[in-house]
Amino acid sequence: MKPCHPKTPKDSNVTTSAPSKYLFGGRLLLAILALSMGGFGIGVTEFSLMGLLQEGAADLSVSNSQMGLMISAYAIGVVIGAPLLTALAAKIPRKRAVLLLMLFFTIANLSSAFAPDYGTMLVTRFLAGLPHGAYFGLAGVLAGSLVPGSMRGRAIAWVMLGLSVANVAGVPLVTRLGQLTGWRAMFVVVAVVGLITMLMIAAFVPWHKAEAGASMRRELSALKNVQVWMAMGTGIVGFGGFFAVYSYISPTLTEEAGLDINLVPWALALYGLGMVVGSLAGGRLADWSIFGSIKLTNLIMVAAMLVFAAVTSWIVPTLIMVFVLGAVGSLLIPSLQTLLMDSAPHAQSLAASLNHSALNVANALGAALGAAVISAGFGYRAPSIVGAGLAVLGFLLAWATQIRAKKIGLLVGSEAVAAREQADSK
Repeated sequence: MKPCHPKTPKDSNVTTSAPSKYLFGGRLLLAILALSMGGFGIGVTEFSLMGLLQEGAADLSVSNSQMGLMISAYAIGVVIGAPLLTALAAKIPRKRAVLLLMLFFTIANLSSAFAPDYGTMLVTRFLAGLPHGAYFGLAGVLAGSLVPGSMRGRAIAWVMLGLSVANVAGVPLVTRLGQLTGWRAMFVVVAVVGLITMLMIAAFVPWHKAEAGASMRRELSALKNVQVWMAMGTGIVGFGGFFAVYSYISPTLTEEAGLDINLVPWALALYGLGMVVGSLAGGRLADWSIFGSIKLTNLIMVAAMLVFAAVTSWIVPTLIMVFVLGAVGSLLIPSLQTLLMDSAPHAQSLAASLNHSALNVANALGAALGAAVISAGFGYRAPSIVGAGLAVLGFLLAWATQIRAKKIGLLVGSEAVAAREQADSK
């Protein structure tokens, strides 16, 4: 007797409510781990330089302020590369695109390891920054497509978690390695991480066809969207002060707090641990309220900057605030990326990558402002005061962006997800 398989409406609903494109359990974990490994490598190359600022300056025979411009060169590469490379990859399946971006990133970091002088190093750091924003943008959208809409913020945060873990483990270890064997060893380590990332993505991330109707023109249409620019401005201003402080964290710890330079890597581990906590909390905040999360985080950042400026003469309170600054900075990232994606729903890849353009404009701005106030003789406390002022402006911009979103009827966060799922079910 043949088995009976009744096809009831209820059964049909169950079948279609969990599309096969979604991953669960171990498969999801491995796919997310592969994508976040790229974030780990990017985090190591971006943030280790800040911990090796003095060693790099001595090797290249330049000042700390000049070495700070190396950070700006990388950031400018991110700003230019994010929209350019994302638009060029519009018709390529996202898995292939992130593999190509990671290959570019690996080769660029190897070129930094062998750069013979300061000018060449500036160029190689610029090149290494080009795939940064595009990778995170495409990896974030790819991760979000692997989970149900209610988990989108957390999926994006999980990819960004690689950046946070880099600051807990990768940056301190590579910083110490650089102190012992030469600061250029950092670039070799990053290249190895890039190779491992490519192997993991190839093995564990599923293939999907390129998005129907995707084109360079459609992706670049995000740049015509006023709401996208307002969201970017919120990130640039809010994060500018954060990077003004963190770009000079090593000399601040040694010259203001009196920390032994050999202990700087472990202080950076505290910052990274804060980033991990902030990333995990930030993903949940993004799934709760996009604008609420952004405004709240900016206010917390104002307080954290002022406290940091007040306590930098004492080692223990300073180290506590290093942890707090790492947590507060990471709280903001998932909400900003989700806001950008929802501000340009037909060009989500480019919009997501623009989050990292915004963060790295903030990086360049912060490093430059920090150099300016330090060079003017105000000392290493001054960037914290600048940072608090910029966070206030970030709060005001977020508020203005929210008002305009309501005015034009733009749905963001959970409301946008609910609207899309309802449209898909019809």
